[in-house]
Amino acid sequence: MTVERIVLLAVAVMSAFTFLVFAWDKRAARRKGRRVPERTLLLLAAALGSPGAFLAQDLLRHKTRKEPFRTRFWLIAGVQILMLLAWGLWGRRGSGL
Repeated sequence: MTVERIVLLAVAVMSAFTFLVFAWDKRAARRKGRRVPERTLLLLAAALGSPGAFLAQDLLRHKTRKEPFRTRFWLIAGVQILMLLAWGLWGRRGSGL
């Protein structure tokens, strides 16, 4: 299995898990139950789950306006995008991949 496939699989798994946790938190919010801490949601996004977090925010309309969560989430996603671009531009040069 190539490095690219491993990374893609990791992103897919973490994104799916992150989406489910966002959905759980949305359900808890509606039922006035025990919520998932924002710190946990942000850590999941940072751990390769930001695509799932974006999808959950869009489909579930969850955590789309609350500050500072929104700003912190966008910073995490921005850093991940920059890292992905850097890896694509420079990371594979000379690595034999």
